[in-house]
Amino acid sequence: MKSIFADTFYWVALINKTDSWHQRVRSYSPNLSNVNIITTEEVLTETINFFASFPAPIRAAVSQLVVQIIADYNIQVIPQTHQSFTEGLELFQQRFDKGYSLTDCISMMTMKKLDIMEILTHDKHFTQEGFLILFKD
Repeated sequence: MKSIFADTFYWVALINKTDSWHQRVRSYSPNLSNVNIITTEEVLTETINFFASFPAPIRAAVSQLVVQIIADYNIQVIPQTHQSFTEGLELFQQRFDKGYSLTDCISMMTMKKLDIMEILTHDKHFTQEGFLILFKD
């Protein structure tokens, strides 16, 4: 079965009804029924952090979504480790000219390790590393 990586962009757009990508992400999601979705704990942390200043009901919904993601047998959540942090940091240090976030670097290293080329994101930084972003303008 094919694997696709899910970036913070995907989870945020999926739950945030005011996000400009919400409808497109919701419409695309049924296409993922026969796909293994891979994400990381760092991505889930970044997703929760994105909603930190939102009203309590939205933060509760995000928390519930993360619980569902963790429990979903079709989604593999890669745990954060010291090794994933240092590998991401190494890529981050090699790409000061790119403006990558550390979380993106950890995601890129995870994708390379798992031989995943497609990512549920709109973030063009991933194309700079040779990945295929699935949400384009």
